[in-house]
Amino acid sequence: MSITNHSTAPGANVHFEHYCEEAGCKKWGGFGHSPSGAIPVRWWCWEHFRYKSYEQEQALRRKLGAAERNE
Repeated sequence: MSITNHSTAPGANVHFEHYCEEAGCKKWGGFGHSPSGAIPVRWWCWEHFRYKSYEQEQALRRKLGAAERNE
């Protein structure tokens, strides 16, 4: 792995842990949202992400329904 294109700025290559902000959820919060740059980003897992489009929400419901039928 090459470090040719990596930044040398302090803190540029720091990895932050973002977990879902939904109470009781321990999943990785890979989906962040902030209404503006002045407000800190909040993070959720895909299941709890509040800013999905209608189509994305319907796809999630189909996936969860199929998983329940296969149990």
